[in-house]
Amino acid sequence: MTPGAAEPHRAAVLGSPIAHSLSPVLHRAAYVELGLTDWSYDRFEVDEAGLPGFVEKLGPEWAGLSLTMPLKRAVIPLLDGISDTAAAVDAVNTVVFTEDGRRMGDNTDIPGMIGALREHGIEQVGSAAILGAGATASSALAALARICTGEVVAYVRSEARAAEMRQWGERLDVEVRTADWADAADALRAPLVIATTPAGATDALAAAVPERPATLFDVLYEPWPTALAARWSMFGGAVVSGLDLLVHQAVLQVEQMTGRAPAPLDAMRRAGEKALAER
Repeated sequence: MTPGAAEPHRAAVLGSPIAHSLSPVLHRAAYVELGLTDWSYDRFEVDEAGLPGFVEKLGPEWAGLSLTMPLKRAVIPLLDGISDTAAAVDAVNTVVFTEDGRRMGDNTDIPGMIGALREHGIEQVGSAAILGAGATASSALAALARICTGEVVAYVRSEARAAEMRQWGERLDVEVRTADWADAADALRAPLVIATTPAGATDALAAAVPERPATLFDVLYEPWPTALAARWSMFGGAVVSGLDLLVHQAVLQVEQMTGRAPAPLDAMRRAGEKALAER
């Protein structure tokens, strides 16, 4: 396809729930900045059961899809191929439809994390801590596989979750040690702390922020700041937000779907900040 050509091009984000998604705001801002007046980006409430039917009905005007939970793994059997990055964590958040009709999957969350950290001056760390053990935690481990030279400690609530994180560590070739969530305050002394938990889960840890914290990467963007991030900033620590991650992974999606690079990161971030402020 030719970016900017006269025929319409469509893209969208799918998931359930999806009403909260900022992806349309970010992608549309990119289209405006790139002059892609014939491109549109929407959101659709789609669950795992409805995904195959939705994908099958897409016409040739479709350029790509962004996928959020619970579809990142469910989409894989519907694709013609996935990138090594997506295969590393069994999760696809980006589908691009090629000119010859193939459906190709990728994961931009992992390089998005690395890009967000790099923007804040974090190129490499000697060790790190992860709070939580869900799907985002595995992506965090995959990112750390590229930038962490030493041990990663994952703080989890159950032995089952601990076993999962150790398995991910073996698969991604990351040295992972697990610890009980009751000791999560110990994580805050790490050179890099990645919080991958749902809203409110780390609030009780705010009181334990050390006097000279290093870097916190909190993957949440709403509500923002979290209690932990606010306290971290108050003590002078560096904070990378969920919006930073969202923008960086969306930049890569826009570039893949439209064929235009670089995507306008600053314009996309401003649009996201404006949308969050209006909420």
